[in-house]
Amino acid sequence: MTNQSGRNDLAGENTVTVFGGTGFLGRRIVSRLLDKAVDVRPVSRHPHNYKSDNASGKKPSQQIEADILDSSSITAAVTGSRTVVNAVSLYVERGEQTFERVHVEAAADLATASRDAGVEMFVQISGIGSDPKSRSNYIRARGRGEEVVMAAFPGAVIVRPAIMAGPDDAFITRIARLVRILPIYPLFGEGGTLLQPVYVEDVAEAVSRLASGQYSTDASVFECAGPRIYSYQELVQEIATHLNARIRLVPVPFAVWSMVASAAEFLPAVSLTRNQVDLMRSDNVAANDLPGLKELGIQSRGIEELVRIIAHGG
Repeated sequence: MTNQSGRNDLAGENTVTVFGGTGFLGRRIVSRLLDKAVDVRPVSRHPHNYKSDNASGKKPSQQIEADILDSSSITAAVTGSRTVVNAVSLYVERGEQTFERVHVEAAADLATASRDAGVEMFVQISGIGSDPKSRSNYIRARGRGEEVVMAAFPGAVIVRPAIMAGPDDAFITRIARLVRILPIYPLFGEGGTLLQPVYVEDVAEAVSRLASGQYSTDASVFECAGPRIYSYQELVQEIATHLNARIRLVPVPFAVWSMVASAAEFLPAVSLTRNQVDLMRSDNVAANDLPGLKELGIQSRGIEELVRIIAHGG
């Protein structure tokens, strides 16, 4: 990794600050770091929402309230950090919280503040398929976010997970719930989009190994994906089979999904977003020429474990 010159003498020997530390991935990164006896500081707008997922039951010594959209709170939060992880994500635009503001401008602000504070390492959580030239506002913002972070913090590490699966996810768990109650299951398009879902705990472990310095590497981009590639149709059928659910799969054009998602985003509880539809238009699999879980010494797990948890009411 590239060390930043002028490192702040106040920076902790092994303090890792995780923005988005109460989120789906972020809280698991925090837990994995705690298991490694790392001094970790979760940062979020609502730190009281932090839930411990670590095996030891340890809790962070500090839980910092800060808003990634507020540059002054960013500066205070990163002071004294050896490593900063940006795990903040946005899936639905609301007011000033736009994809451009959160994934591009705020990411650049956080990377710049970290560099200026003498932070040694910066880890940006992005996603497989991020593309600064995409027609999708969401996918384009994720791609541009990578670019601005790399420009602001030379030597930053980009971690791109595939679609993440976990007990409280918005994808595999939702499919499992729907195949149990629907006799007819609507597919995205013809169901041919290729997916390589990854267990969220494996991604969290990968990030924790990078952030804690457990694995030293010169690679700047990691793509984390599961052990198997499915078509969307195969994935739905696989989940239904594990749950002993009988369903009929019916193709639904993407144009219809886009209209449904546009309407759903006006509801208080958003169940489907346009960016999710956009993501399902393109294959979401790891590149063969980039390092991933294997290079970090992690044996990736399939979705079977998660489906078993769901099947038993976990």
